Amino acid sequence: MQTSTLLLSFCISLSTAFYFHVGEQEEKCIIEDIPSDTLITGVFKLQQWDVGRHDFLESAPGLGLFVTVTTYDDEVLLSKLYGPQGTFYFTSHSPGEHIICLESNSTRLMSFGGSGLRIHLDIRVGEHDLDAAIAQTKDKVNEVSFKLEHLIEQIEQIVKEQNYQRDREEKFRTTSEDTNNNVLWWAFAQTLIFISVGIFQMKYLKDFFIAKKLV
Repeated sequence: MQTSTLLLSFCISLSTAFYFHVGEQEEKCIIEDIPSDTLITGVFKLQQWDVGRHDFLESAPGLGLFVTVTTYDDEVLLSKLYGPQGTFYFTSHSPGEHIICLESNSTRLMSFGGSGLRIHLDIRVGEHDLDAAIAQTKDKVNEVSFKLEHLIEQIEQIVKEQNYQRDREEKFRTTSEDTNNNVLWWAFAQTLIFISVGIFQMKYLKDFFIAKKLV
């Protein structure tokens, strides 16, 4: 099984949609840096290559998609087999990078005549499905209320991400200052060592010359 990784940044953007090609048994992983207690929604669609049409089919009948979400501490947040298209959810428990891996359940070792599969993926950070909520109500007031709640959620998510980035910046600044201080002290220590060695050499040479009665 082959594994490849995409490194993506979703620091400000709340939704990112894209697609990529994978082999029949190739695993594709996405690294996403998100704050803690943040809802992540992923909408995907799997398309299969048609050798006869030389194009991708609208769907991939009979195939499914394994979705695995882990942290760098090897904590598994999600591990589930879905159909050729669907939606997955998970909530981050701690800030940092999360690894989202996608792999089809195809049993073929290789594909012929094309890239094999195409995966459309839409990742939404801190969002609920607003359209589905509106579709369930016919009352105009409730529709406006859902939109306002959705807007408030987006604002709260932006504030949360800004605070997270501010914390990361503060940690980076602290690390940089500590590194600079360590470099300064090391340079000071080296200077003292060089001066001490110089004084010792001068004293040694002086004693040597006096002992040899050269001065």
